[in-house]
Amino acid sequence: MLSHAPTTESARPAWWQDLQADEFAWQVPDDLNIARVCADDQDPAATALIVDTGSDVSHYTFGELRDLSRQFAAGLREAGIDVGDRIGVMVPQGLEVLTAHLGAYRAGVVTVPLSVKFGPSAVLHRLGDSGARLLVVDEQILPRIRDDIATLPDLETVVVVGAAGNGAREIAFADFADRPATTEADAPTTAESPAIIVYTSGTTGAAKGALHAHRVLPAHMPAVRTVFGNAPQPGDVFWTPADWAWIGGLYDVLFPALGMGCAVVATPDGFTPQRALEVMEAHRVTASFIPPTALKQMRATGVDREAASGLCVRALVSGGESLGEVLRAWVAETFHVDINEFYGQTEMNLTIGTDRTAWTAEPGSMGRAFPGFTVRILTEDDVVAEPGNVGEICVATGNPGQFLGYWNLPDRTQDKVHDGWIHTGDRGRADADGNIWYEGRADDVISSAGYRIGPGEIEECLITHPSVAMAAVIGVPDDLRGEAVHAFVVPSADAAPEQTLRVELQNHVKHHLAFYQYPRQITFVDELPTTVTGKILRRELRVLAAQS
Repeated sequence: MLSHAPTTESARPAWWQDLQADEFAWQVPDDLNIARVCADDQDPAATALIVDTGSDVSHYTFGELRDLSRQFAAGLREAGIDVGDRIGVMVPQGLEVLTAHLGAYRAGVVTVPLSVKFGPSAVLHRLGDSGARLLVVDEQILPRIRDDIATLPDLETVVVVGAAGNGAREIAFADFADRPATTEADAPTTAESPAIIVYTSGTTGAAKGALHAHRVLPAHMPAVRTVFGNAPQPGDVFWTPADWAWIGGLYDVLFPALGMGCAVVATPDGFTPQRALEVMEAHRVTASFIPPTALKQMRATGVDREAASGLCVRALVSGGESLGEVLRAWVAETFHVDINEFYGQTEMNLTIGTDRTAWTAEPGSMGRAFPGFTVRILTEDDVVAEPGNVGEICVATGNPGQFLGYWNLPDRTQDKVHDGWIHTGDRGRADADGNIWYEGRADDVISSAGYRIGPGEIEECLITHPSVAMAAVIGVPDDLRGEAVHAFVVPSADAAPEQTLRVELQNHVKHHLAFYQYPRQITFVDELPTTVTGKILRRELRVLAAQS
């Protein structure tokens, strides 16, 4: 059965945050553990997890999650994993990845989520940097990293999902968790106790580990409840194709939904536009976070109003990259909902967003600061910028969503957080009403012939052309202008990537934007390089541009 969440603010747990209060005040209990609020405190008979592999569907209740996570916690204790130790988790969406996180949380152990898309170098860096003593890994992934992780001195145990162990330190997940479901392994934790190290997506260099405490969950509630239409609503079912290895998949959907007593759908087989429609219809998904890249793929493959007619989604959310007006209009036409957007970073997530059911966002804006967060645009002198002027988007310190620091990098933490502000490194502008517009990463701004050009506006213009499926823009060295605009374009399926199309796209930008913004170079590609979170890796595009 599905859980029926209380419909009045007074009947809801305080840590969900009261969004109807006259004056918002954070409610974060001192005694807090993510596993206990997501499993132990819920109706044990209600459905918590629906695992759809594409060929089989399994349902698990909150009571089963509670017991399984207790068994995993007992396995950690028997393996000698102590409070504060780190474990890696490299498993697709499903029961085991959730069990590992919840079991670790209740044991006071810190998890290090790893994308199933990672190669050996990325895995080695994260496990080695965090000093992880145990790794939970899927049997299909292990062969490609087994030889490499054997070199890690701190890694003592490898728990294999789906198969028996094949080495001296390998053990099958089922055997590892074959323990009594007692509370003996539960550790006392507070809101400040370390819970998870999420490594940044690395768009600006080597990935850094952002350490978060258990308070990261209540910190997400104002944004999650807002963008998902005053969630939870009776019968809500959540789903996201986002990897449960980054803060978006875990804390924009999975743990907040469970904490609200809602069912979550897991799809370990990965995303395709057709599969997304099948999953959302089969499980009557009402609330979904779909990253912009996935939405663009759905639009590019012809998903339309008729194809989505069998869905019952009431709330759609996106984030990570700006949607743009073209994609937003397509969502409204196709799914009959006004999609909300949110903005955040691994270090300080979900601070800005829209609430289109309550108010109309200014065109092109990211929205406004969510309750509980103070966001300002600062100049290079750390002075609040005048309305309309571009500066750095900064978030005031002192809120529960703030990370504890970069793992083993105190100097980098100091660079990120100082003088009462968390510095995002993103450029933006705000109006007098608090609406905020994203202007790109500080290092993405293109300086050309005296003009400062943000890539987002050009990308948005390019995808309005019917021959363009996706586009990304960077600046490249230019002897005359300092930098010139270089666009990488994924053509639509029926488009011919020829010189005539290049000229047509250049004229398209000249006509709709400004002459100085048109891409002087256009490279046609089959796909754009992205992080596992779907963000465009502009540094790789710069390498491609240099090679060409």
